[in-house]
Amino acid sequence: MKFAFHRLNAKNIDKVKKCSILHHQNKTYFVMKKLKKAFFAIVFAIACLSTFQCSSSKDAVATRFEEPTSLKLKQAYFQEWYAGIKVGGTGINVFIPVLEEGTNVDIDSVYFRNMKAKLVKTEGKYRAILKSKSRYYTFKKDEKPEDYPFDLKDNECAISYTENGKQKFFKIRNLNEVAGTYYEEGPPSLYASNSSSILAVTDDE
Repeated sequence: MKFAFHRLNAKNIDKVKKCSILHHQNKTYFVMKKLKKAFFAIVFAIACLSTFQCSSSKDAVATRFEEPTSLKLKQAYFQEWYAGIKVGGTGINVFIPVLEEGTNVDIDSVYFRNMKAKLVKTEGKYRAILKSKSRYYTFKKDEKPEDYPFDLKDNECAISYTENGKQKFFKIRNLNEVAGTYYEEGPPSLYASNSSSILAVTDDE
């Protein structure tokens, strides 16, 4: 009986040892699995941070302002516009009078109050019609888009232009506001042949 009991205890001890070894192996496996997940999480975080820094660097380059050397402007101004009830919508007209302009400078677009529009030169000044996303009759400033490259005050605008084949930007501060205008059929196209006669006329024109 003692011998049989001894053999039984020996078998139990072997089983306990095997269970202990198996438990240790499982524990090691789960620890390694967690470490592996943590490693990949750290690598992913570093990659995201690097991407964000590169993106921020590109944005910083885009927002550097540089005054064109061969362009002289008069006081810029703007006016809010409202479309007829049937058409709906609101927006802003921006006017940038030009005194002198070199042949190596091409004015392109204006950024103003979280909107962007093409600038078109007519009658000695650049004009742009910015359209708000809001369809309501009362004017409401648009939310800033995620890809909008500038942080501007409500009386500031940024101008994109090309000088000697290189794209640049400059800022105009303190735009004057003039009386708003109303378009029964909605804002006209600046590319229309009679657009200059349709756009609102202000006192200094």
